[in-house]
Amino acid sequence: MDTTNIQAPILRREGVNASESFLKRLCDRSFLSLWSYSGVYRDQLDCPTAKIGKEVCDLLVIFQDHIIIFSDKDCDYPGGDDEQVNWQRWFKRAVRKSAEQIWGGERWIKAHPQRLFLDPACTQRFPFPLPDPTTATFHRIVVAHGASNACKRFFGGGSGSLMMDTTVVGSAHVAKDGKPFTIGQIDPAKGYIHVFDDTSLEIIMSTLDTVTDFVSYLTKKERFMTSGKAIFVTGEEELLAFYRKDINSGGEHDFIVPADMDGLCIQEGMWEEYLSSPQRRSQVRADSVSYLWDGLIEQFNTHILSGTQYYTSHPGIEFSEQTMRFLVREPRTRRRMLAQVLLTMLETTSSTQRRTVVVQPSCLGDPHYVFLLLPHLSGVSYEDYREGRRYVLEDCCLITKLMYPEALDIVGIATEATPIRTEHRSEDAMYFDARNWTEEMQKEARDIQQDTGLLTNLTKHASTVREYPYQPKGAQHTSHVPSTPQMKGRDRNKLCFCGSGKKFKRCCGK
Repeated sequence: MDTTNIQAPILRREGVNASESFLKRLCDRSFLSLWSYSGVYRDQLDCPTAKIGKEVCDLLVIFQDHIIIFSDKDCDYPGGDDEQVNWQRWFKRAVRKSAEQIWGGERWIKAHPQRLFLDPACTQRFPFPLPDPTTATFHRIVVAHGASNACKRFFGGGSGSLMMDTTVVGSAHVAKDGKPFTIGQIDPAKGYIHVFDDTSLEIIMSTLDTVTDFVSYLTKKERFMTSGKAIFVTGEEELLAFYRKDINSGGEHDFIVPADMDGLCIQEGMWEEYLSSPQRRSQVRADSVSYLWDGLIEQFNTHILSGTQYYTSHPGIEFSEQTMRFLVREPRTRRRMLAQVLLTMLETTSSTQRRTVVVQPSCLGDPHYVFLLLPHLSGVSYEDYREGRRYVLEDCCLITKLMYPEALDIVGIATEATPIRTEHRSEDAMYFDARNWTEEMQKEARDIQQDTGLLTNLTKHASTVREYPYQPKGAQHTSHVPSTPQMKGRDRNKLCFCGSGKKFKRCCGK
């Protein structure tokens, strides 16, 4: 094993109680372990008598230019006879107090982004640089446990999810004539607070279980709920169903209402209707393959965090995080396509064959992916094989730039040319910033391609991945994802993937 530049392990904390541990598990599943950290602390250099640091928030997620601050409170709901008083007391402890923690944490991060730590003793700094706090997008989330059962009793049923009303602002939450179990804007001057409860937390994070899908919802929800319209929603899950039903002009889910509409009421039932729809059921089935992509990312993350990478070209976690960032920012539907390409390669490639696939971007800003399967030939030591595979992957990235001059970001992923269920498998990941492309690099890539035959005979192949595979007439939920496969050796005698019925070498492989 080459231990060059391997960093010390990153020790991530568990939540201090059951609700915080549950939140951490949800975040690890949705945002993956490299970007979510439970119990982040700040030092107290301005307080010489302090023995340990002060907690900034219960959980912090940092991804690209998004900073998500969670505050988690599990407070028993009061059992008095006056429901108005019960609500006021619970709201102050579970929601308002958490909101204050979030606003305080946001102020600290903006003022001292370099003074965040992963342990109370403040000995382990946050593992990679934060985005510029002056331009970053902050998302503030209160997770308030304890009121769902009381909410069901008060309304005589329902999901137990807290209602939302944009006309409830500030002190109106605890007014004598207020609305129990209803959340509006806690304090508009300090930044919008999302409030999830026992019911809505897992629904939101299980449905929007990639960081891109999640922050897109938070961003558009905040814009929608602070638009000045009078909006009443019977629960967060109903708002999510309303969000998922429409697509904006940019091809993204959004809250779409007529511009001249002053108010909107979203009643119960939309979420159950969404869950039982054939579109949603077909989506869930189709998405099952996409979690192979999540598993691949976590395989890399495990070694990055534990300091057990086989090889890394740069010390520390920062460079590895930048590479993994391209993989994790893929939304669920595109992960489905990427995972299926890899799975098909593994299922259809002989253990003695080399195979490469280049996946082109589906929209501006996406990277070009290079997937490489390389056989481990007998008589070659494992160390020599891993080193050679790394060099071949690097060559593939260079040649991809040669073949696609418009490529700016190229991500290479390599593994053994063995069946998917092989017990012992290793993976390599590589990022190539192709912006500073020189004539010397152009010549080197051309020479390598001529000498090795890598990425020759490429033919563009466009495929369509639908978010909802069940597609009723008139629906617009599609995402066009082009990919460029290459077949080598005996694969060229197989039937072409385009469906022509001809052999690959007689069709797209000409």
